[in-house]
Amino acid sequence: MTSLFDDTIARQYGNDPLGMRVYTSKLLGQNKDLVLHGGGNTSVKIDNTLYVKGSGWNLDTIEKGGFSPVDLEALIGMAKRDYLSDSEMVKEQRSAMSDQSAPNPSIEAILHAVIPFMYVDHTHADAVVTLTNTPNGKRIISDLYGKNMLIIDYVMPGFELARHIYLQTLYINWDTVEGMILLNHGVFTFDNDAKRSYEKMIRVVTTAEEYLASHTTLPSSVSTPINDIQSVQALAEAVCALRGCAITPVLLNSPQAIAFSLLPNLGTVLKKGTLTPEHVIRIKPFPAVIEDNIRQGLELFVKEYQEYFNSNASSEHICLDLAPRYAIIKGLGAVALGKDANEAAIIADIVEHTISAILCGEQLGGWTSLSLSQLFEMEYWELEQAKLKK
Repeated sequence: MTSLFDDTIARQYGNDPLGMRVYTSKLLGQNKDLVLHGGGNTSVKIDNTLYVKGSGWNLDTIEKGGFSPVDLEALIGMAKRDYLSDSEMVKEQRSAMSDQSAPNPSIEAILHAVIPFMYVDHTHADAVVTLTNTPNGKRIISDLYGKNMLIIDYVMPGFELARHIYLQTLYINWDTVEGMILLNHGVFTFDNDAKRSYEKMIRVVTTAEEYLASHTTLPSSVSTPINDIQSVQALAEAVCALRGCAITPVLLNSPQAIAFSLLPNLGTVLKKGTLTPEHVIRIKPFPAVIEDNIRQGLELFVKEYQEYFNSNASSEHICLDLAPRYAIIKGLGAVALGKDANEAAIIADIVEHTISAILCGEQLGGWTSLSLSQLFEMEYWELEQAKLKK
């Protein structure tokens, strides 16, 4: 991965740390191997205020108004609490903002606050997360980055993760730390200089990319791809009935997608987690698998999704719709299934990156990300459920 930092462009932000924060955030955001569609977050500390990416903003298009100004001491005080529900956290973060017209702060604002550097960058870098989503991922990461990389076992994002890292790092010397890798989740880098923080991220990801390049290969050619428009449209119409809205399909029939659809253990590997936790909100915990009959494939998906919900839900949970967000069609590839062209494109991007990651993971001992119960915790996050109850 190549650094895109341009000293000539950056010079104009010499006395404008928030402007510099916008600049390097966009550098991160424009690389889909780092973040996809709202993923990742960045921040800068100015005096006693944390300016952190606001909810609803994407890093590739963020502007100054996309950063939420939150009282730094208030956030650190939250990290010291024994318990705080995520809904309470969001409410208290909002009350600590100096500009109430700004968007809600990222759910990882507290975590950004406890990292004692001016600039903090967080991505869901494909290469790094792919390595962590394997049986020996923790060992591989430890060997690659050494003792100066903090390695954190998976914890649900939000207050729980911020509190966990606050306690884990109370007595460390942060000046010796090069970065932080959250297993099955992503990467943090940080520095008091924006360029150094950004380029640390590039170095961390490049190391993982080089390891993958030397230990895995992806299909680069295939016999003429099948462009079965009739099957794709029939699938979209069937999903339309399940979801209760029009469906826009996008066919992914790259060599990787076709090879993926033909994996002998496809049904098993699809139940072993998404690339990063937040993807479950976009694509559900697993797709439908279509072999010979679309109706049978969708009926099986509905049955398995209902079982997934029943196994993990409490009486307080409201079940989401029973329509898949994408499907794997044996020998054809994958089909993203969105309610409109925009959602379909987002799903297609996530599925494309997920397929490549799983194919690599399978060559490193087997793909193994989060359990279905952990994915449920994210998909049925209390704040998302609150929106449904309203």
